[in-house]
This record gives sequence, C-alpha cells and structure tokens, in this order.
Amino acid sequence: MAYVDEAGFSLAPPVRSAWTLRGKTHKAEPQKSGRLNVMGALFSSGGLYLSGTWGTMTALTFAGFLSRLLLQTSKPLVVVVDNASIHAAKAVSALFRLPEFKRLTLYFLPPYSPELNRIEILWHKIKYEWLPFRKYTRSELVDALDGIQAGFGKQYLLTFC
Repeated sequence: MAYVDEAGFSLAPPVRSAWTLRGKTHKAEPQKSGRLNVMGALFSSGGLYLSGTWGTMTALTFAGFLSRLLLQTSKPLVVVVDNASIHAAKAVSALFRLPEFKRLTLYFLPPYSPELNRIEILWHKIKYEWLPFRKYTRSELVDALDGIQAGFGKQYLLTFC
C-alpha cells in the first residue's frame, strides 16, 4: 500500500508571522519565487518515493507518476489518494486498461479527510522540521529533498502513534 499526495515547496518560504512597533503598520514586500511541486508515495513498508516538477501538476503528471511508482514494486499495489481532480481524470482512468496497471488499485479517501492520508504527516515534517527555513536556489531545494528521500527511515524518521 502507498499513500500518495502532492505538496508544493517554495524557493522562498512564506513568512508566517512578523512583528512591528505598536501603532505602526507592518509592511511586507510581496515575494515571487519558484515553486517545486512534488508528488510523493509513502509505502506502508516504510519506503518513500518522491518526484518533482517545476510545472503544474496535471492528470498526465499523475499518470506518469503512477507508471514510475509501479516500477518500485513487483507486487500488487493499493494507492490511497485524496479526491483531487487529477486523481480521477480520464487520462488516469485510461491507464487501467493497460496490462501493467492491472496490479494497481486506486483507493479514494472520503472528501475533506486529510487526517486519513499518512503522507500529510510527512509533508508537515519536511516543511516545518526537516527543511531549514531559508531561501533556496532550484538546485539546492532539489538536493535538499533528494537528501531527505535518501535518508528517510535512517536520519529522517516518522512515527504514527
């Protein structure tokens, strides 16, 4: 089984809070930065598979991700997903007519239930604990996420209690 979801990582992290003197208005400059959109699969066996794009996540992106995900195991695979439109698109449904997709089953979570998708805990850990809060170049952000994927289960641990 694999819990699958998407998350976005900005080159410049958002400022979550700020302070200013009483009676003064805080001025924040708008920031434009790149965004790495990452699809991830958290396997019930403890493995992690991440794949990113600097573009928009689409049904075709998701279909390609599922194809690569199947290469990670030779066993039948249940993929748990939320109800994002890209997960139920025609391009994804068409994949299930292909012979190699016969061993893949998509399981859709009930609407508005991110607490049931274990990978949501992973995204929170990466964004708020494992990735240093700073600006990144494109290559630095990719390298940082690659390092997390490589160290997952050793240096980077998740517990579900």
